[in-house]
Amino acid sequence: MTKSYQVKVDGFEGPLDLLLHLVNRYEIDIYDIPVSKITDQYMNYIHTMRELELDLASEYLVMAASLLAIKSQMLLPNPTLEEVDDEGLEEDPREDLMRKLIEYRKYKQAAEGLKEKEVEANRIYTRPPMRQEEVQGEAPAIKPGEASIYDMIHAMSKMLSRSNANEQVQETKIKRDEVPIQMRMEEILTQVDLQEGGTSFYQLFKKRSRPHIVVTFMAILELMKSNDIVCVQQQHFEELIVFKMEDAPWS
Repeated sequence: MTKSYQVKVDGFEGPLDLLLHLVNRYEIDIYDIPVSKITDQYMNYIHTMRELELDLASEYLVMAASLLAIKSQMLLPNPTLEEVDDEGLEEDPREDLMRKLIEYRKYKQAAEGLKEKEVEANRIYTRPPMRQEEVQGEAPAIKPGEASIYDMIHAMSKMLSRSNANEQVQETKIKRDEVPIQMRMEEILTQVDLQEGGTSFYQLFKKRSRPHIVVTFMAILELMKSNDIVCVQQQHFEELIVFKMEDAPWS
């Protein structure tokens, strides 16, 4: 089953994007990064991505190794002033990571600014009429409150932890749960369509066996990629709500 449902997710922009997401989510001072905390959170995301059989680029693993190396350095005792040579104090092992994150944030903010200007320009200047099929084929811009792929993985991490604990307790009762992904997509669309005001993300995972969780998550990603549904989270740590695209809060 595992190979059948592997997909490449376009929402992943690289390990620095994930680290910046963690910095923002946990309101971390980018100039004084608590390496132990951010490393543990980063490794949790990597572990969850693997459990969900997502296509994980090698650069994520390289960053994981770098974080673990920095964490190890931070655990070593700092040299006293008497032990420091004439060249001054040793460089903070977090310094290079901090510089990369600041630089990445600068370019990301610039890109978002250009995107906003593009949206404004599209509101001002007219363009030739488009066929309905072309309009439907366009990928929608990110809207305020739209959950990122990392928000979804965070929710999946908690669910998988509960699922793994449950399977250990009821190991003899677990049966293999083979569900075609296309069928699961149709079931999710039906469920979302029946509930006004959106559907709780967790309600889509009533069966908590690991195979069913993985297939459901892949089905949700496919439906998001085809612009059939959207996942919304108004504030960090709030519950994720799934809407049909035409019923989204900003529609």
